[in-house]
Parts: sequence; structure tokens; C-alpha cells
Amino acid sequence: MIKTITFAIMHFTVAFAVAWFLTGDIIVGGAVAMVEPAINTVAFYFHEKIWSKIKSGKSTHKSQEISACI
Repeated sequence: MIKTITFAIMHFTVAFAVAWFLTGDIIVGGAVAMVEPAINTVAFYFHEKIWSKIKSGKSTHKSQEISACI
């Protein structure tokens, strides 16, 4: 969870800077920085959970193949 929180902080900062630079409007920069990273952070959390399941599934699959060969 710490990884997700630090990613969120970095993402909010980058999103604000990019939106402010592109629009020149600090309000738009702030709005984009609040909405987009918040949604992306939640998506990132589930992305990590899915990849963890994929990795554990591959290791389980390989161990089953080895057991079948013995």
C-alpha cells in the first residue's frame, strides 16, 4: 500500500504540472491533478493485484507440470 500512496503523490504532482503548463490555468491544473491521478491510482492498485495473481498462477502452473512429470 505504501507503493501505491507514493505513486499517487508523484502522479498528482506530475498531472498538476502538465495540466497547468498546457492550459496556463492553475484551477484547471488543480482539477486535473485531483481527478485523473485519483482514478489512475485506483486502477494501478487493481493492476498490481491482477499481475500478482498472474505471477502466482504461472508458478503454480509450472509446479503442477513438474509434479505431473515425476
